[in-house]
Amino acid sequence: MSIPAIIVHGGAGHLGPDDPASSGGPDAPRLAGVRRAAAEALALLQRGGAALDAVELAVRILEDDPTYNAGTGSCLTADGEVEMDASIMEGEGLRCGAVAAVKDVQNPVSLARLVMERTEHVLLVGPGASALARAAGVPAVSNERLATAAQRARFEAARAGAPAAAPAKHGTVGAAARDRAGHLAAATSTGGTFLKRPGRVGDTPIIGAGTYADDMLAAVSCTGQGERFIRMTMARAAADLVGAGHAPAEAAAQALRRMTGRVGGDGGLIVVGPVGEPGFAHNTPVMSRAWSRADGTIEVGL
Repeated sequence: MSIPAIIVHGGAGHLGPDDPASSGGPDAPRLAGVRRAAAEALALLQRGGAALDAVELAVRILEDDPTYNAGTGSCLTADGEVEMDASIMEGEGLRCGAVAAVKDVQNPVSLARLVMERTEHVLLVGPGASALARAAGVPAVSNERLATAAQRARFEAARAGAPAAAPAKHGTVGAAARDRAGHLAAATSTGGTFLKRPGRVGDTPIIGAGTYADDMLAAVSCTGQGERFIRMTMARAAADLVGAGHAPAEAAAQALRRMTGRVGGDGGLIVVGPVGEPGFAHNTPVMSRAWSRADGTIEVGL
């Protein structure tokens, strides 16, 4: 029986001088959140839980944390609303599900799993995704409840023409895991980009771009400039590099170099390989992350 592994991220980008995480202390909100998500997911894995359940749990925890741009705390579109994207995938049978432009659920990652498990589809968007949620008994959540005071203030400042209104580019969340049975899974969730055009969809719900998992390759979750990640099918590209013999950290770094060399773009990604080795890379100043070590301890980094 193999050692389980988990790695999570809270988005890649930069920090403003007033961000509590700028100090880099272990209790900074962005680090505390990813640490808790990784610790709870690892505990599930250590009890014999499935990698799919672990990544869903980790992402749900981060969606419920207003620190991040996912679920509660998602940034606002140009119309002043929250529109969320998410995806999830398991590596044994390559089953996957995703949702995009969702406005009325607390945890988009769990709705993505419902798409995977209760429909013959991979991706549902907008009202269609909401209809599945209601049919499955997932209660509706008002869009106003998902928009935090901090995000609303940024939106109002931008509308008033404040030069520093845009938030730092970070906050998309994701997880990749390997369970005791050797199966892999990955999940990603986001509120998208600040002041995006309504209906815009980035890489997060695109299988192979923002999320990918294959027991024979790797599990990957990405964060960054989604349009660039889509063009490079970044998650699958990184997984293929692991399959070609590269260590997860090396595969992540090489995939990023290829992207910047071809199409430019900023961001990062996390990877778990088929033997459970976690890895990550980012070309931005920071990427909040937490991962498990073989001895069961949790490491965090910014």
